[in-house]
Amino acid sequence: MKKLRLVVVVAMVPALLGLAAGVYAAVNFQVNPSRFDPSHTFLVQATWLDGIGCPTGARVDLTGSGSTTSYTDPACPTGDRNDPHNQGLLLAKTGPTANNAAGQAEIKGVKGQKITEIGYDLRKPASTTDPRGSHCGAGAPRFDVIAEDGTTYFIGCNSPTPVQTSNGSQGWIRLRYGAAGHVMAFGPNGLTDISALKVKSLFIIFDEGQDADPDNFGLAVLDNIDVNGTLVGHGATGHDTDGGGKGKGHDDNGDGND
Repeated sequence: MKKLRLVVVVAMVPALLGLAAGVYAAVNFQVNPSRFDPSHTFLVQATWLDGIGCPTGARVDLTGSGSTTSYTDPACPTGDRNDPHNQGLLLAKTGPTANNAAGQAEIKGVKGQKITEIGYDLRKPASTTDPRGSHCGAGAPRFDVIAEDGTTYFIGCNSPTPVQTSNGSQGWIRLRYGAAGHVMAFGPNGLTDISALKVKSLFIIFDEGQDADPDNFGLAVLDNIDVNGTLVGHGATGHDTDGGGKGKGHDDNGDGND
């Protein structure tokens, strides 16, 4: 019996090590904002900011006495445990959509992985079609998923239609793209299941301006970026931009040369 137990334990070690490696890779992705503004129009922004994210276990003083209690928004019962300042990702584009500029964020640390779930929390009441709050269009904010073969796939805020997993919040909605491990995205051949594809690079793009209906707002606040169930809701610093509006950018032409 002792030999049998030893064999079972030894046989399990590679599987356990593989599981640990997979978890480690998922936990360590980062969301790095920048501005794509080659003509220096100064009409776009992308940055993590304190105090604008979806509160999970935040502290609130409801009496003015200096005594605080815990507060969690119904939309985000779970969040990023490494986000003590309740950061949110601000993405904005002022003026017309036609302006060749975008606020964006690159999701680093996911290269070579397959995506079975993706999403974020959006500072917006009720639903994706509500004209109040953050902009949520067919094209922005969107995920640009570049596969290993260089093909680009798009997942817009409301196209394809996400699953809204939150209820009861007055100001946030939690959106998920991917049902039963199948993530649908628009590519060269229309709506495609991309869950079997390995990722080369992954971006969040905001390039719709104030002329985009129904809100004509040109701004969105995101939090708890979700890749395969891991949530990231903070940047490296409180003001995480590229500093000069000279982000490398993602060209969106589908050739993978971003």
